[in-house]
Amino acid sequence: MNAPTWKWEWNLNTLVVLVGFAGGLVAWGYTLADLRQGRAINETNIANLTARVSANEIAIRRLDNHELRIATMEKAANDAADTMKSLNETLNNLASDMKVTKEILQRLEAAQKAQFRP
Repeated sequence: MNAPTWKWEWNLNTLVVLVGFAGGLVAWGYTLADLRQGRAINETNIANLTARVSANEIAIRRLDNHELRIATMEKAANDAADTMKSLNETLNNLASDMKVTKEILQRLEAAQKAQFRP
C-alpha cells in the first residue's frame, strides 16, 4: 500500500476561516486605533475641564473675598447707624437739658431783677 500523496487544495472552509481571521485582525486594529483616538480626545477634554475648574475656583475665591468685604462693610454701616442713633439721642437729651437750664437761668435773672428794683 502506498502512502497517500498530499495535495495542495483550497477548501471553501479554509478560505472562510482565513478571511475571517484577517477580518478579525483588521477589526482589532481599527478598534485599537479608535480606543487610542478616544483616549487622546478624553485627555484633551480633561485638560480643558481642568483649566475651566481652575478658573472657576479663582472666581469663587474672588467672590468669597467680595462677600467678606461686603459683610464687613455692612457691619460697619450698622455700627455707624447705631452710633448715630446714640449720638442723636444724646444730642436730644442735651438739647432738653439746655432748655431746662435756660429756663432756670431766666427764672434766676427774673428773681434777681425783682429783688434789686428800687
